[in-house]
Amino acid sequence: MTDAPSPKALARAADDRIALYDALLSLRSREELDAFLADLCTPAELRAFAERWAVARLLDERVRTYREIAVEAGASPTTVVRVARFLKEMPHQGYRLVLDRIKA
Repeated sequence: MTDAPSPKALARAADDRIALYDALLSLRSREELDAFLADLCTPAELRAFAERWAVARLLDERVRTYREIAVEAGASPTTVVRVARFLKEMPHQGYRLVLDRIKA
């Protein structure tokens, strides 16, 4: 059994997330974002982000079944269900915020 993170470690993790958000918000172009993410993430992590985003966009169109979305996005059915749950039920609504914003 692993020990739970200390309050100090949790506070550090929260500070690190805020610093990451600030770094992302400082980027001014797709090229800068691409360079930063290429340094920050592995190719597999970037593919996973892109795959989830493709699934979210396809789900938002509401014209395909989950199975069709999985095939088209190259995602697992589990990923499709997870993204769908976040689109519909989760309080963060990050997918919805961005989907609505890019439609406007």
